[in-house]
Amino acid sequence: MSEETQQKLQQVLTDFKASQKQYSKTVAQVRKLEGQLQENAAVKKELELIKDDAEVFKLIGPILVKQEPVEARQTVDKRMSYIQGELKRLEDTISSLDTKQESLQQKLNELQAKMVQEQQKQP
Repeated sequence: MSEETQQKLQQVLTDFKASQKQYSKTVAQVRKLEGQLQENAAVKKELELIKDDAEVFKLIGPILVKQEPVEARQTVDKRMSYIQGELKRLEDTISSLDTKQESLQQKLNELQAKMVQEQQKQP
């Protein structure tokens, strides 16, 4: 078995494992953001039910601060828009990682086949 082939195989395997780790991390981020998006959708729904002259409070640290309902709605809309943008970015990252993993898997298969051929050639 060639030392060069073995080193290439080890490097591709390391890259593949790193890609899998990044994929898992990204999927966890997506789940977290989806949860936040659902929470904000519930808040938006509640804010739509109240009148413009109602009292709304925003929790900032340990303090409740009075906020206008219109301002609260705008804040929730902006937050939801930001979260949706982040979800889109993460979905693009996942797609890219899928492509990368497929490529690395193909390289791994090729290198393993090459190693088998090299081992069969040895007496």
